[in-house]
Order: sequence, then C-alpha cells, then structure tokens
Amino acid sequence: MSDSTIQADAIVYPESDGKPMADNTLQWEWMVRIVGELREQFKGQNVFVAGDLFWYPVQGEPRTFVAPDGLVVFGRPPGYRGSYKQWEEDGLAPQVVFEVLSPNNTDEEMTEKARFYDRHGVEEYYLVDPYENTVEIHHRRGELFVNIRRPLGWVSPRLGTHFFRDKGELFIKGPDGRVFQDREERVQEILEELRKTSLAFEEEHTRAIEESARAEAEAARAEAEAARAVDAERARELLANKLRELGVNPDELLRNAG
Repeated sequence: MSDSTIQADAIVYPESDGKPMADNTLQWEWMVRIVGELREQFKGQNVFVAGDLFWYPVQGEPRTFVAPDGLVVFGRPPGYRGSYKQWEEDGLAPQVVFEVLSPNNTDEEMTEKARFYDRHGVEEYYLVDPYENTVEIHHRRGELFVNIRRPLGWVSPRLGTHFFRDKGELFIKGPDGRVFQDREERVQEILEELRKTSLAFEEEHTRAIEESARAEAEAARAEAEAARAVDAERARELLANKLRELGVNPDELLRNAG
C-alpha cells in the first residue's frame, strides 16, 4: 500500500456537524414532504434520494461539503449512506437538490450554496421559502446555471414535478398530478384508497356470490324440470306397457284420440 493510499484512508469525512436537521417544524415538514414523496416516486428505480446528507464532491477535501435538505442522484442505487462521497458513486454529482429556508439562513449563506451547486455540477436547484410561499429555481443550461424567472408552473426536466400556489399557499405537484403531502396525510390517503378498494372488492365479491347463487338456482330448476320430464316419460312407458299386456295398442289409442 502506497503512502498516498494510506494518507487518503486516514482522511476523515464527518457525517454530522452536530447541528439540528431543521430549525423548526415548518422547515422539517417541507423536508420530509419532499424527500418522502420523491422516494415514493422513484421506488424500485436506480435513483438515490436523501435529505440532510453530507455531500463530499472532491476526494481529499473533507472541508468541501454541503448537506442539502434534499438531493436526488439518478444512476445510483438507493440504500444507506453515512455521507455521499462522490468519488465512490461513479463520480456522479446529485442532479437535483432542494433547500428549505429557515429564519436563521442568511442571504450570503444561500448565495454561497447556489455557487457551490453551480461549481459542482448540479442540474436543478430549488430554494423553497415556506414562510413567503415562494420558490427560486436554478437550472443548468450548458455551462450556465440560470435563474428561472417564472418558477411557478415550471416543470422539472428530471423529476417531472412543478410548484404552484393555491390560495396563497405553495405546493408541489408530481408527474402523476398528485400534490406532495406530509407523511401523515399520505398515509391517510393510502388508507382511504385501501378502504375504497376493499369496499369495491367486497361489493364485487357479493355480486359474484349472488350471481353464482342465481346460476345455481337456475341450474337446479333446470335439473328438476329435466327430472320431471324423465319421470313423466317413464310413467308413460309403464302405462303403455300395461295396455299392451291387456292386448291394447297404446299407439292406436293415441291416434284415435287425436
């Protein structure tokens, strides 16, 4: 093992700075909403989604890092990471990052983050202000990291999502047209969908049983009628045989009666 390899292995890349993930519940709700919905959207795909995870873009530079409130990496598998070391991830930088403002964030801090994301190859950067219900979007066009002038309604090329406002409140809508929700809201929605599906299944099952019962009853009636017809034919044959035993031709009697 070379000295350079030993030195590289000795470098420590911290996984936490001891600071809280969010400064308040509103910021936390937005972080959970974004990360949770995106994980659900890309479940089963080769896409890594995380929140508040240290991203180290350059090997050997542990002081060069940022922890986006949400990040998405296409081409990397989901799963556990203590941090995102880009050189261990096929050199792929997160293509999409989210930041959710808190009252403690300064303009200088957010400007520096935007520069960091530009410098290290992020394609889409979303800065959400949950207090003003606004969003600022930067999108890479060639070598330029441009600010989208009309962010509301602008559709993410990578995610298929877009932001909109309703009654002054900011929302995100997914590519399927469903609005991003808090985890509790999403759980309740899934439970309601499950309840409706179960109810529909029970109704269909009941209809199937009723149809089966009607079919069985109809089959039983047809079988009974067939049995009566067989009994009638047997009775007719018995009577005809008795007449023959008495020397009377039943066919002749029937012709005369007709």
